[in-house]
Amino acid sequence: MKKLLALIATLPVLLLALGLAIWTLPASNDSAVRIQINPGDTLTGKARQWEADGWLPSALLLRIQARLLKKQHLRAGEYDVPPQLTGPELLAWLETAEAVTYRVRLIEGTRLAEALNNIASAQQLKQDIQPLNPEQVGRLLGIDGNPEGWLYPDTYVYPSGALASSVIIQAYQRMQSQLQDAWRQRAKDLPYSTPYQALVMASIVEKETAVAAERPQIAGVFVRRLQQGMRLETDPTVIYGLGDDFAGNLRKRHLLDRSNPYNTYRNRGLPPTPIALAGRQALEAALHPADGESLFFVARGDGSHVFSATFEQHNKAVLQYQIRNRKADYRSTPEPVPSSPPELPAAGAQP
Repeated sequence: MKKLLALIATLPVLLLALGLAIWTLPASNDSAVRIQINPGDTLTGKARQWEADGWLPSALLLRIQARLLKKQHLRAGEYDVPPQLTGPELLAWLETAEAVTYRVRLIEGTRLAEALNNIASAQQLKQDIQPLNPEQVGRLLGIDGNPEGWLYPDTYVYPSGALASSVIIQAYQRMQSQLQDAWRQRAKDLPYSTPYQALVMASIVEKETAVAAERPQIAGVFVRRLQQGMRLETDPTVIYGLGDDFAGNLRKRHLLDRSNPYNTYRNRGLPPTPIALAGRQALEAALHPADGESLFFVARGDGSHVFSATFEQHNKAVLQYQIRNRKADYRSTPEPVPSSPPELPAAGAQP
């Protein structure tokens, strides 16, 4: 009788211990497990899936715990669940967990088409624009004509399932913000009447040099040429206008072609649109060009340039760096257009 009474007395303790063991039963994953929660998913459905996947010990237990703890809400996203959480710990973690994020980079100096290729191949980004091309992007952003240059080059972070259109809109809004901010702080007496013209110039500066310290100097050359009524005569604009017809080398016929609206060897002023994605440093250079007298520059062959104020000095630099010191991988200027200085000599060559 005493033994029975003792057993009865300890039964509640045993049941409490059993209940506590069940309540705190940990998940069986020894390492983080990635889960995907889509909009509209329920805890009941996801718990069943996790049980079937083998790491959640009991979907029924988790549902009971969620009901008692009033933690049944799920947030859409992709998450890495830490190992061996108990049901209550898992429910609490789901309320505050940070979703897994991905990145897509839009690179300074690349064309819009290349940026769109990066977006199209980005991981876990929902491609809601088909086909993803500049024409469709123009429609999305409400831009008449060529939307080249309107995406700000940067690294964009997004969760799994984000829309490609959302990244594009974010990049467009960033460019608008950066351009307007730079325009408000611009130097005086610049040959631009609109922020868009400054964006066009910034894209040319971006393509002409990868040396950050040279950007204001490059911009200074082009600004002075505009102010003096000279043609810009820059290779990257011609190449952009050639599009798929550019086979790797500029020819004399390319520089004589007035039908190419981007041919700054024949057409005065800025080209009709940007030619690449311009970063903040290029925008700053376009709107704060370096003072000086240089009207020409020539590539040394190492990515940097020699700047000259006169055509004679420029010719000497061309002789030294493009002829005498020319290397196998050196990229010199195209065959010059026959003209009389100083109006038509090239301002500079693409490195």
